[in-house]
Amino acid sequence: MYTDLYKKYYNEGTSVARNAIAMDKAGNYDMAKTFYLQAISKYKLALQQKEISDMMRNQINENINKCTHRVEELDDIIRSSEVDKAGGAGSVMKTKKGGPSTGKDDQAESNEFINKMENSILIEKPDIKWSDVAGLQEAKRALVDTVINPIKFAKYYTGDREPWKAILLYGPPGTGKSFLAKATASEANQSTFLTVSTSDLTSKWVGESEKLIRALFETARKHTPAIIFIDEIDSILSNRTENDSEASRRMKTEFLIQLDGVGKSMDGILLLAATNIPWDLDPAVRRRFEKRIYIPLPDIEAREGVLMGRLKKNVNNLTPDQVKRLAAMTEGFSCSDLKNLSRQAAHQTMRKFEAAQFYKEVNGEFFPCPENTPGCVKMNLHDPNFPIDKVPVPPITFEDFKDAMHKAKSSVSPKDIQQFEEWTALFGEEGN
Repeated sequence: MYTDLYKKYYNEGTSVARNAIAMDKAGNYDMAKTFYLQAISKYKLALQQKEISDMMRNQINENINKCTHRVEELDDIIRSSEVDKAGGAGSVMKTKKGGPSTGKDDQAESNEFINKMENSILIEKPDIKWSDVAGLQEAKRALVDTVINPIKFAKYYTGDREPWKAILLYGPPGTGKSFLAKATASEANQSTFLTVSTSDLTSKWVGESEKLIRALFETARKHTPAIIFIDEIDSILSNRTENDSEASRRMKTEFLIQLDGVGKSMDGILLLAATNIPWDLDPAVRRRFEKRIYIPLPDIEAREGVLMGRLKKNVNNLTPDQVKRLAAMTEGFSCSDLKNLSRQAAHQTMRKFEAAQFYKEVNGEFFPCPENTPGCVKMNLHDPNFPIDKVPVPPITFEDFKDAMHKAKSSVSPKDIQQFEEWTALFGEEGN
C-alpha cells in the first residue's frame, strides 16, 4: 500500500518505460510508442500529487522529456517504414535535421536513450533525523559505524575497520525499517541515497533484469559515497528452487556479482535492504549481508516516542502522563499499528465534533458545549452558515485514544515474534 501516491505513479511509469525500452530494442516500434505514451501518462499523474519534492519533480520531468522525444522519433521511423513498404524499399530510413540517417544510426541512438533511461533511478534526500527514530539504538550505532564515521574519519576506517558493504534490516511489518533507512540517508548528508523498488528490477523481458541491476550499481558508483536501499528484497532474492526460471537465476547471479564487486569496486557504496521474511532469502544472499539487524516491535519507551511524534502533528490536549499510559496500553503494537491508532483517535475526535449541536463563544471563537450551557448557540458543522473560520480544530483527547483502542489492534502475532527471535539467534543481531 502506498502512502505517497507520487511514488506509486512514478514506479508504475518507470515499469511501463522499461517495457517500452524492451520493445524499442526488439524493433517493435508501434508497441514501444504505446508503452512510452503510457509511461508519460503515469509520470504526469505523479506530478499532480502535492507531496512531491522539487528534486523528484525534476526527475519526472526529465523522464517525460526523454519519453516524449523518443515518441517523436518513433513517429518518424514508423512513417518512413510505411512509405518504404508502399514503395517496395527494403530498409527503413529516417530523416532528421541535418540529413538522413540509417537504421544503424537509429539503433545507436536508441541504445543511448536506453542507457539514459536505465539510469533513471530515484535519487532523493530525505529529511528525517536520528531523533525522529524512536529506540533502535544498536541499529543506529551500526549505521553510524558504516555510513557516518567512515566519511568523517576515513583515516581510521581501514583494514578490518573497513565499512560494511551490505546491511540487512529485518523484522515484522511496520517496525520502521524503511524509516530508519531514510534517516540514515538524511544523517549521511554527504552520501547519495538511491532507492529502487523490487518491481523496477524485474522484467518479463529476457535479459532486462540483469541490465537493470547493473545500471543500479553503476549509478551508485557514479555518485559515491552512495547508499542503495531496496525494500522487500526477498521478492527478488528468495531461496533458489527447481521451479526458478532461467531469468530468475541469472538475475540472482548478477546481483551477487555486483555485490561482490567482481570487476568493479564497491568502495563507498552501502547496500541497505529490508525484509519482513528473512528466512526466505537465498543463503548465498544472506551471507553477503555482513550485518543482519533485527528491527523488533518498539518497547515501551520507543512506543512513547512514536506516540509523541504522532501527537506533534495534531492538535491535542494529552498530558505526558497520559502518553506514558498509552505506551503501556499498546504493548505488541508496531510503529505502523501506533500510526493507525493515532489516526483512529483523530477520526474519533472528528466524529464527536461533527455530532455537536451546541456551541459557546469564548474570546471570539466557538467551542462545542452541552445543551444546558449558559449562552450556548445551537448550530452544527453541516449548517450552511457554520462559522468555520471561528471554530478551532478540535483537539484529540485521551478518551479518543481509549475509544480507538477498540478498533486499532496489533497486526503482529506472538508466533510471528517467536519466528523472528529464532532466526535472530541463528543469523542476526538485536537492533534495540
